[in-house]
Amino acid sequence: MFRIARKFWHDQRGIAMILVAIMVPVLVGFAILTIDFGRASGLHNDLQKGVDALALAAAAELDGRSDSIDRANRAATTLLTNKTLFSTSGNHTLAPGDVTITYLSGIPASDDIALTAAGIDANGANWVAPDSQSAIFAEVTVNPSGLAAGAGTFETIFPVSLIGGSNTMEIRPQAVAGFVQSICETVPIFMCNPFETTDPLTSKTIQQAFASGDTYSREFRILKSDNNTWNPGNFGLLDNNLDSIRDAIAMGTAGTCYRRDAITTKTGVTLGQVNAGLNTRFAIYSNSLSKYDKDFRYRPSVNVRKGSKSTGAACNKYSPVDDNTALPLPTGKRYGVDRPGMSDPIGSQLDWSAYWQANHKVPYPNIPSKTNPTGLTNQPASRYDVYRWEIDHPSLITDQSLNPTKEVGTPLCYKGAQAPTDSPDRRLMNMAVVDCIANTGKINGHSQIKPSGYASVFVSTPIQKEDNSKDDEDTSAKEKPISLEIVDVDGGFANNTLVDKAFRNEAQLYR
Repeated sequence: MFRIARKFWHDQRGIAMILVAIMVPVLVGFAILTIDFGRASGLHNDLQKGVDALALAAAAELDGRSDSIDRANRAATTLLTNKTLFSTSGNHTLAPGDVTITYLSGIPASDDIALTAAGIDANGANWVAPDSQSAIFAEVTVNPSGLAAGAGTFETIFPVSLIGGSNTMEIRPQAVAGFVQSICETVPIFMCNPFETTDPLTSKTIQQAFASGDTYSREFRILKSDNNTWNPGNFGLLDNNLDSIRDAIAMGTAGTCYRRDAITTKTGVTLGQVNAGLNTRFAIYSNSLSKYDKDFRYRPSVNVRKGSKSTGAACNKYSPVDDNTALPLPTGKRYGVDRPGMSDPIGSQLDWSAYWQANHKVPYPNIPSKTNPTGLTNQPASRYDVYRWEIDHPSLITDQSLNPTKEVGTPLCYKGAQAPTDSPDRRLMNMAVVDCIANTGKINGHSQIKPSGYASVFVSTPIQKEDNSKDDEDTSAKEKPISLEIVDVDGGFANNTLVDKAFRNEAQLYR
């Protein structure tokens, strides 16, 4: 009996069947798990691509305007046709209820700090933007199945419930994209916002002032601060990637792109470089720039009429006439009365009579107003309107002024083989505008500040010297202010010439 039992105990025949019977469920289970994880990975990829696209589309509209969130929601909604092939409902099309879109004013510095769909991070900080102007990030999160139609949920093939789990899995990817806007075609200069005051009730942004017509046809005179006190009527310099501020202003580029929301001030640069660089646009080349009078990068405008004496120094120095036989564009009246650095607007068509009679020897033709942001065309033309009218009627550029000056608008001092072109207009510059009263400490500290906007400005006359016997770059001669008109600004109420041509919009994923 014991012998039979021992023989049975040591008999190994048929053991493979037992092992197979035990291993088949295990192997099948692993195979099913592999399929489930593959399905989960496919669903995750589908959803991640979808929320990435939604976040980028929404972030591209976050340009700081009052309607940016509304536009962002519309942009994201148009993309809600991405399909998830592995969700419970199968071939499910993303719907607004499947995702939560939250707009943020910032994000945690470290990606290791998680963000909830409500914009609150793991440390309890709330990053939700209070309004459209401060929204710079779009966060898109797939909702849990209880709040959606099942975009991120699917049933597993493996019976997880047998081991105490759930037979469904949820995939909830998240994407955060941000809006970056930069400007590359600009000079490294900022001007103080002439409409800023110490009273929030009376202070205006440059965009508000432009939209209401407060900037139209006014002469703005800006001068660099000498005592580190920054107020309307001053201008300053920005950090750049060029060795010479003079050349940067002459060529119209800072050698770098500035972010719309962050610029860095620059100190220690002599004002004479600004003077010399700007005047090349009038075909005036200071002694140090005379070697560039054939260089197309330093070309002048096609219209440089400026009321200059026809003397031997006319090509390297601005010497206004004193006998009214040629006149520059008219200066403003009541300069600095209403606002520092700003004149009254041109009051009537009669303000143009002397200019037109001296330079063209005929009555003024009542040139229409084309650049008034309010849309009114019955107001007197601005300086820029008249300047453009002369360009659009080429005979007015070559027309000689009264004897004995006989000035023309043709840039005779430019000797380049390639003639100046009208596009881009060389007497227009893009310039940052800063609320200097609010940022005085930061300006002096050579730190990053957020500009209140950007303006396209028209340089109406060359910069003069207090002592005109000295060279443009001689700082002891003391410059007079830069005279300009504001032609356009960035923002929703602008003429859109600056935004369309100069700004570069980019949306990028951050997490």
